[in-house]
Amino acid sequence: MSAIAALFTWQNFIHLIDILVIWFLIYELLLLIRGTRAVQLFRGIIIIILVKVVSWYIGLSTVSWIMDQIINWGVIAIVVIFQPEIRRGLEHLGRGSLFARNQTANETEEETIKQLDQAIQYMSKRRIGALISIEMKTGLEEYIETGIPLDADISGALLINTFIPNTPLHDGAVIIKNNRIAVAAAYLPLSDSKLIPKELGTRHRAAVGISEVTDALTIVISEETGEVSITKDNELIRNMSQNDYLKFLRAQLYNHDADSNNSVLTHLVSFFSRGGGGRHGQK
Repeated sequence: MSAIAALFTWQNFIHLIDILVIWFLIYELLLLIRGTRAVQLFRGIIIIILVKVVSWYIGLSTVSWIMDQIINWGVIAIVVIFQPEIRRGLEHLGRGSLFARNQTANETEEETIKQLDQAIQYMSKRRIGALISIEMKTGLEEYIETGIPLDADISGALLINTFIPNTPLHDGAVIIKNNRIAVAAAYLPLSDSKLIPKELGTRHRAAVGISEVTDALTIVISEETGEVSITKDNELIRNMSQNDYLKFLRAQLYNHDADSNNSVLTHLVSFFSRGGGGRHGQK
């Protein structure tokens, strides 16, 4: 009993709090840099640290010295290269949003789907080309920065007006984040996949491209045929009826809302296991 009692001391409790705070800060950092260029940087830092530890352990003095120099000078390089990401992180911290959690109710998701449906039906019938990408777990900040900020409530009328041909915002993608239209006229990465049918154009290649590097859900409306397609996890689902895409959106967005309550460990595991890509091939 004395050994067990010795574990429950005030000093051990302080140590436990110390560890939990550090893990929480690391978790918040991962959420903050998710979907930005800093993700690749973070993975690179982990590799450099591992090489440093291994080289020191087995006695590779030259490799260890080189890693020390990279680490010492790398701090300055990080500040210079990733100044925009650092500024954005400090702004989040200043607004207090770093500790906020989006607990969107299904009613909000249903209203989002309703407005999307209104826009999709209108544009599909009139063959107005459209590209709408919805952020899921992986952040889309890198692509949001290429667009024109809107920060508007999701409205079918606004989406329709955005994609009307020959208007300033019609070319590019609308990106939806946290149930708001973040930007319009954003640029998404084009896929080089040979599996995409040749009759499909740039919008579809962009939709597949973003699904190759993130878990975003992207809606495409063909300008040629009015066909509605959705990409998700490197899959292209074509010729969806209204009933088809409504079921798909509800399944994905409702699940996304539930997944926001996942544990810290789940988020950490998914962060490191998601190297971009996903399943190959299109339906």
